[in-house]
Amino acid sequence: MSGSATRAPVIEITPELVADHGLSPDEYEQILEILGREPTFPELGVFSAMWSEHCGYKNSRPHLETLPTEGPLVVQGPGENAGVIDAGDGWGVAFKIESHNHPSAVEPYQGAATGSGGILRDVFTMGARPIAILDSLHFGSLDSPRSRYLLDGVVRGVGDYGNCVGVPTVGGEAIFDPSYERNPIINVMCIGILRLDDLMRGKAEGVGNAVMAVGARTGRDGIHGATFASVELDEGSDSRPQVQVGDPFTEKLLLEASLELIGRDLLVGIQDMGAAGLTSSGTEMAARSGSGIDIDVALVPVREQGMTPYEILLSESQERMLLVAKPGCESSVADVLSKWDLEAAVVGRVTDDGFFRVRDGGEVVVEIPVQPLVNECPTYTREGVEDPEVRRLRELDIAEYSAPISDQEAADALLTLLDSPSLASCRWIYEQYDTTVGTNTVVGPGSDAAVLRLADSGRGIAASLDCNGRYVYLEPRRGAKIAMAEAARNVACSGARPVAITNCLNFGNPLKPGTYYHFAEAVAGLGEGCRALSTPVTGGNVSFYNETPDGAVYPTPVIGMIGLLEHLDRVVPSCFRTPGSTVVLVGETGDELGASEYLAACHGVVGGAPPQIDLEEARRLVDFLVEAAERRLVLSAHDCAEGGLAVALAECSLGGPDGPLAVEAELRTDVPAAAALYGESQSRVVLSCDPETVEEIVALAAERGLPVAVIGSVGPPDGRFRLAAAGVQIDLELDRIHDVYRSALPRRMEKQAGLTT
Repeated sequence: MSGSATRAPVIEITPELVADHGLSPDEYEQILEILGREPTFPELGVFSAMWSEHCGYKNSRPHLETLPTEGPLVVQGPGENAGVIDAGDGWGVAFKIESHNHPSAVEPYQGAATGSGGILRDVFTMGARPIAILDSLHFGSLDSPRSRYLLDGVVRGVGDYGNCVGVPTVGGEAIFDPSYERNPIINVMCIGILRLDDLMRGKAEGVGNAVMAVGARTGRDGIHGATFASVELDEGSDSRPQVQVGDPFTEKLLLEASLELIGRDLLVGIQDMGAAGLTSSGTEMAARSGSGIDIDVALVPVREQGMTPYEILLSESQERMLLVAKPGCESSVADVLSKWDLEAAVVGRVTDDGFFRVRDGGEVVVEIPVQPLVNECPTYTREGVEDPEVRRLRELDIAEYSAPISDQEAADALLTLLDSPSLASCRWIYEQYDTTVGTNTVVGPGSDAAVLRLADSGRGIAASLDCNGRYVYLEPRRGAKIAMAEAARNVACSGARPVAITNCLNFGNPLKPGTYYHFAEAVAGLGEGCRALSTPVTGGNVSFYNETPDGAVYPTPVIGMIGLLEHLDRVVPSCFRTPGSTVVLVGETGDELGASEYLAACHGVVGGAPPQIDLEEARRLVDFLVEAAERRLVLSAHDCAEGGLAVALAECSLGGPDGPLAVEAELRTDVPAAAALYGESQSRVVLSCDPETVEEIVALAAERGLPVAVIGSVGPPDGRFRLAAAGVQIDLELDRIHDVYRSALPRRMEKQAGLTT
C-alpha cells in the first residue's frame, strides 16, 4: 500500500511540545537559527530523533572523540554502519555491537529479537556476510520472577531470530546482579566477513540518483524508538508502541538480496533504517557525501492506512533498508528485490543543495540543512562528581574476610560460587541457540572466546565480550581497563592476536553528576586500555538512561574484542582435555578480595577496591599466549577472573567435551587462603601442557617477565577436585561440583516454566 500520506492538521509548536520531544529551550533556539523560522511538526520530530542521545551522542561525543580509532588494520572506523578490519589476503572482518536495553525491559522477546536483526543489518550493509552473533546479557537476581521472565524472553528472542536467519550465536556472557533488576542490559554483537573489494558504505552520491526504500513496509511500530532509548524507564514505560516487531524470515531475504545487489555493483550506497528510521538513514547518507536528499513520503510503501509524514519519517519498523542506486540501475535493483519476494520503491533523489527535503505529494513538509542536523547536534561536557556512597563502598574495610578459613568453609565457598548464576554454566542459555549453522564455528559457547573460520583461508577470527559492572561501579577507570584487558586475554587464550574492539557503553542518566563521573572515567580507562593493547575502537554504541526510579544499573561498558589467528589448526581450547597433563599458573596472585564475586556471593558484600591492573603486564601476557599457541606449547588456556583460581580450575576441569576431569593442584603462597583461592588478581591464566613442554613454557614466561608456577596435574574422569593453598585444602567429588555447576541456571528457571505453563 502506498499513496499520499494523511495530511495531519497544522500543530502549534509550544514549549510543552518541544519538551515532550526531549529538546531543551536552548536547543530549540538553535533549531530556529538553523531554519530561520519555526519548524513544522514533522521537522520537530526529525530534530528530536537526530538530536537525541541515541543518534546525536550529545552527552558522550566529547569523551568518545578521545578514543583511538586508527590502526594498521583498520579499514573503516566509527561513523559507518559497522567497523571493518583488514584480515589479510583481501579479506575483511566487519563487526559492531548495539544495545536494545529499553525495548527488552518492556517486551523482552521482541526487544531482543529486533536487537539481533538490527545488528545483522549493520553488518551486511557493509557488504559482509554475517557469520556469528555474540550477546552480553545482564539481568537482576534469578530469585526474582521478573528477572526470570526477562531472561526467558530475551534468550528466546535472540535464539529464534538468529536461528531463523541462519546466523549462529557463538558466545557472550550472562551476568546476574540486583542492579539490573528492572533495566536489563541486552547487547548484541555481529561479525561478518567480506572481500574488501566488495566493501560498501552508506553514501548518497550522484545528483539525480534514485533513492529507494526496500524490504518490509513501513508501519507504526517503533515510532520514536530513538527518543525512547534516551529517557529513563518509569512505571509508564510499560506501554509498548516504541518496541518494534521483527520478522527474521524477511530479514533473511533482505540479507541475501542486499549482498546480491552489492555483488552485482548496482548500488552507490546502502544503509539500515535503524534508530530514527527513514530520517536517520537518509540524513546520515547525505551527510557523509556532502549532498542533499529529496524524498516523497507518499511514495513510501506502508502497511497501515492513514500514516502521517511524521509517522513515516520516524517509524522504526524492522527489515527495511534505504539505498541509492547507480544511474540506470533502478529496474535491475527492483528485479533483484522481486526475485527475493521483497518490495523496492523509488522514493526520492540525491540532490546537490545539502538539504534533507521531504514532500508529501506536492507539499514540502520538511526542509532542513543536512550538516547541522547530523553533525552539529549540541554536545555537553558536564560536571562529574563521584557519589560519596561509591567512595565509601570502595574504601570499605574488608580485612575480616581475609581471616583464616577451614577446609570445609573453603569447599562450601567453591560450591556457592559455582552455583552463582554469573559463574555457573550457561549451557541452559546457549542450548537454545543454533551455534554451528553456516559451518564457520570452530569454537562455540562455553570457551573463553569464540573462534570462527575465515572462509577457506586456513586462518580464523576470535571474539569475546566482557565487562564486570561491579568493578566499574566501584572504580570506573580501573574497571574499564580490566574489561579491556580481560577481553584481550580471553581472545589470546584461544591463540589469537587481539586487534580491535567495538564497545557498547551502558550507563544511567548522564545529567546526574555521579553517572557522568562514571562515564567520563570509564571512557578514559578504555582509551588507556586501547592504546596499551594496540586495539583501536572501530565503532560501537552509547546507551544512557538505563535507570528506573529504583536507581541506575551498574555502569557497564561492554567490550567486544576481535582477534586474528594465523593458523586455525593451532586453536587452543579453554578446558582440560588430557589426563596426565601438567597444570601451570601464569601471573601473580595477590592479597586482593575487593569487589570480588566471593564477597558478593558468599558474604553479601559489595565493596573494597577492584584488583590492580598493569596494562603493560597485560600486553606481555597476550604476547606470551599468542607465541605459546604458535609454538604448540599448550594443550589448554583459561583466563583466571571472577571467582579466582579455584573457580578457574573448576571450569577447566568441568568444561571438556568428554566430561569432567580430575585435578590435583597446590598454590604455594603467603597470601591468605581466601584471597589465594577466590581473589581476582588480574593477568593470570591457567594452562595445561604436556609434561615435556613445561620447561619451554617457564622459559617463555620468564622472557616476557611473567611470574609462572607449576601447580599440579590433570587426573582421570573418575577422580576428585583437589586444590590446596595457604594451608587450606578443597577436596570434592567431581560429580558433586559438576552437578552444582550445570544445574544452577535450569534449577532456577524451572520456577519460570512453572509460572508460564
